Amino acid sequence: MGLAARAAWLSYIGGHTQSEIAARLQVSPAKAHRLIAQALDQGLVKVFIEGAPEECLELETELARSFGLRSCHVAPDLDDEGNSQPGTSFTAVGASAARYLHGLIEQSGPAMIGVGKGRSLAAMVQNLPTISRPDIKFVSVSGSLTRNLSANPYDVVHKLVEKTGGEGYFLPVPYIAGSVKEKQTLLTHSSVQDLLDLARQADIYVIGVGTLEGDAHVRQVGMVSEEEWKELRGLGAVGDVMGSFVDADGVPVNSEVNEHSVGLHIDDLKGRPVVAVVGGDSKGDAVMGALNTGIITDLILGERSARHISSKLQAQDNLKRQAG
Repeated sequence: MGLAARAAWLSYIGGHTQSEIAARLQVSPAKAHRLIAQALDQGLVKVFIEGAPEECLELETELARSFGLRSCHVAPDLDDEGNSQPGTSFTAVGASAARYLHGLIEQSGPAMIGVGKGRSLAAMVQNLPTISRPDIKFVSVSGSLTRNLSANPYDVVHKLVEKTGGEGYFLPVPYIAGSVKEKQTLLTHSSVQDLLDLARQADIYVIGVGTLEGDAHVRQVGMVSEEEWKELRGLGAVGDVMGSFVDADGVPVNSEVNEHSVGLHIDDLKGRPVVAVVGGDSKGDAVMGALNTGIITDLILGERSARHISSKLQAQDNLKRQAG
């Protein structure tokens, strides 16, 4: 790793060519190329890009204005719409969100951040450089386990602790309980109540937004059963916001599943700073539902989802003009 790291420094910071790096390290040019590639594969290189394409800037302005956001960041598409590759939107959004989070915490930022979970946040943390903030606290806003009590692979609190040296607080209960009775039993534990009280004291929240499409994370990992997923879809649910399944208007649908989530509720975050980080190409409807809850103050999403929302907004405007 040492030689790969030195090659990365010479390339990305020093601006040296591969031939110059090869001469400096006394290796062949091919070996220099492999060392740089190795540094990338091992996550030693984190890249922040200032600015965005004009099309993304226009979308940012439109979404921020339409939903009253403090800020909106649209990560450019990394592939062609007709040839989209799985995961590329998470990569782009993760890089954009890592830049945002790094700027938030690098100096005397918030003392405590409430953290959601999901693939988008995992991509964010993967792209986050190591930064020393031993005074910062990260606390889960939702249950950190699946229904069978296995760890959620996209719970990111422990990785944030590794990157910052801060303190992490997990909520060791399922994201979605199996029943209302099970949820009530979990909430009788003082440790669970203490962690939820701590989460309510966070200075800012960084959450994901899940979709209810066929590739929904909650469906894939069994956080909801197939029957529950079909019921939620049938009731018009388009998005998952911290275990609350909402329709296009941001209203939790009338399903008992919405009584099963263990963690903070949408209402707990009203009037607080809430950053939504949303990767994935099929998230447009889910993001609109989340935005319509009124809790999102800052948004980071992919270009394709942003264009989808823009089209929906324009269609709504056209209907209003026709009706008027």
